[in-house]
Amino acid sequence: MEPAAGPCQRGLCPAPGGTDPGQGCSAARREEKAQGSWSGAAGGNWITAHPTFTEMMSLDVSDSTQVYAAFLVYLDLLEGRNWHEVQPVGVAELQLVCLHGRAKEQEGLQVMVPVPAHILISHDRLREILKKASLPPEDPDTLLSVTLAIVETDSTIVYYKMTDGFVMPDPPGDTEDVDNIQWRKKRKKLFK
Repeated sequence: MEPAAGPCQRGLCPAPGGTDPGQGCSAARREEKAQGSWSGAAGGNWITAHPTFTEMMSLDVSDSTQVYAAFLVYLDLLEGRNWHEVQPVGVAELQLVCLHGRAKEQEGLQVMVPVPAHILISHDRLREILKKASLPPEDPDTLLSVTLAIVETDSTIVYYKMTDGFVMPDPPGDTEDVDNIQWRKKRKKLFK
């Protein structure tokens, strides 16, 4: 989308070689001219010029909103959560862009499945995503898992980890100690 024509586009800015090449222009427009108009493609939309976004667009996925959601999750994982080795992977049969990455350098790869919030997903579709998008587990006793990254229109992202079956929680160290600690905290509050 092209920006609306402002005073600089209508020829009201001084001609090159004048005393102040940015006179009459906004600061943003002067900066844009000074940088050689690094606005990227699509009239200043830097996302469309980003190499990872163009890589995602070249994958075999026809839904551009899913690609855009995948790019937002990609940015969140790298910039917001400091993940390592995040790579987009196209799953053509599901028409999805998945992301493979590591939360920490020494951990195993995890699969993120970005989904725009307005997309309805059935139980059958979830099972299909789980089977076709998850990585084969290194340990045969490990359940298949993926993390759904649900992206809202305001770029809010909610992560839900899905597994193929129930995952038993780790048992607490010693339940008696936990109960004593909780009792001590309650007692302190009562006698304050």
